[in-house]
Amino acid sequence: MDTPIHNTKGLEKLLGNEAASLLEHRSSTIPKDQLSLPGPEALDKVFGISDRNTRTLINLSRIYNHGRLAGSGYVSILPVDQGIEHTGGSSFGPNPIYFDPENIIKLAIEGGCNAVATTFGGLALHSRKYAHKIPFIVKINHNELMTYPNKHDQIMFGSVDEAWNLGAAAVGATIYFGSDGSNRQIIEVAEAFERAHELGMATILWCYTRNSAFKTEEQDFHTAADLTGQANHLGVTIKADLIKQKLPDGNGGFTTLKFGKTHPDMYEKLCSDHPIDLCRYQVANCYMGKIGLINSGGASSGEGDFADAAKTAIINKRAGGSGLISGRKAFQRPMKDGVKLLNLIQDVYLNKDVTVA
Repeated sequence: MDTPIHNTKGLEKLLGNEAASLLEHRSSTIPKDQLSLPGPEALDKVFGISDRNTRTLINLSRIYNHGRLAGSGYVSILPVDQGIEHTGGSSFGPNPIYFDPENIIKLAIEGGCNAVATTFGGLALHSRKYAHKIPFIVKINHNELMTYPNKHDQIMFGSVDEAWNLGAAAVGATIYFGSDGSNRQIIEVAEAFERAHELGMATILWCYTRNSAFKTEEQDFHTAADLTGQANHLGVTIKADLIKQKLPDGNGGFTTLKFGKTHPDMYEKLCSDHPIDLCRYQVANCYMGKIGLINSGGASSGEGDFADAAKTAIINKRAGGSGLISGRKAFQRPMKDGVKLLNLIQDVYLNKDVTVA
């Protein structure tokens, strides 16, 4: 691709035969007027009456008012913690310049992002040079992946106080809901988020499900709308200011796996099989959109990344979500092309023709 897609006709061409379904869908599940939707006044309406202190409000404002989406109520964040989560070689092999974390920050700045999310080590090396130029989100826990056999766990890699010393605007953390370590992770992250708010930083939760029983021969329910929606609902309960979640690609995890509590309306009235309605159920579980849902961009698959990124952004925006947090699709290609991909995502949120369904 030579240029970002700035207009609706360009998006339609990029989406191909999915364009009509994605751009013209009208949701008949949870009405959009019941949602708190992103917009210039969203921070005041939601957090201005909350218990978040003045410094936290300032840092939330820094994030929402930086980059190409500044003032829109939407966010585009570059997350690069995959060097730990997926190994450095597998993450940066396609583009080794990102073994140098300064290039991660440069990509976020050049790409017009609201913020950059990466590791303690990477941000610590460059905080004096860049912390005042783009909001930092310090990822405080990780799955270290060196245990054999691999296990689903997240451990703390640093302290909230040190993130504050780096000048971070926010801390980010992951909880693997459903994993053997989830109870400990919930307690650790809840305490960390409380400390972050005391110090005046915002909080972002990578709100993932992990349990080998969630994957059957027929379907992987780790991204089912009902399971991810409930993970979101737990995440906002520990006072995450933004929820990062994978885009749902199905439903019926609780009913098929036969655990948890359900109600027929979860599947018959509050959701449908359309991807926008599946995502809206995730938004509803974030206090009806009062806590913003940012969906992840997923793995890089090469030339199809631009269409995939546009599709994910459209689904999130039309569902009532608050933005996209896309990493591998951007950094596993030359920097100039990574900038174009990030700009494409942002163009979706700036496009007034792409409305909430």
